[in-house]
Amino acid sequence: MSFVVDASLVASWLLPDEKAPETEALLSRVTIEPPLASDLLRHELRSLVLTAVRRGRVSDQFPAWAFRRFAELMIQNAGSGDDNAVLELAMTHNLSTYDASYLALSRHRELPLATLDRRLAKAARREHVEILGPEER
Repeated sequence: MSFVVDASLVASWLLPDEKAPETEALLSRVTIEPPLASDLLRHELRSLVLTAVRRGRVSDQFPAWAFRRFAELMIQNAGSGDDNAVLELAMTHNLSTYDASYLALSRHRELPLATLDRRLAKAARREHVEILGPEER
């Protein structure tokens, strides 16, 4: 079964100082089960990578490598989701619409959500969405 990934999880796959055993285990599933994501993922990753460069966490050459690697992950763009569902989840759980878009996708497709975001994981559990990664307990 496939799963939905958010930016926090993908960032842990790309940024060298955010690697974790739990997220590496999920990374090994990608070749067998390509994950899905909201179309916001690329935009969020651009922001995360730029911030990492600006803060000196990575070199100026890192963005080119990161987006080549991102393309290799074969994450499927599942679109922006239903506006009403995203807004309803954002309001109900006090989430950003970015985070709510990943939750809406998971709920709509009935797929687990892989995230490192505690608030998003908590909201997902309230919506009876399975969590993958460190927050699955």
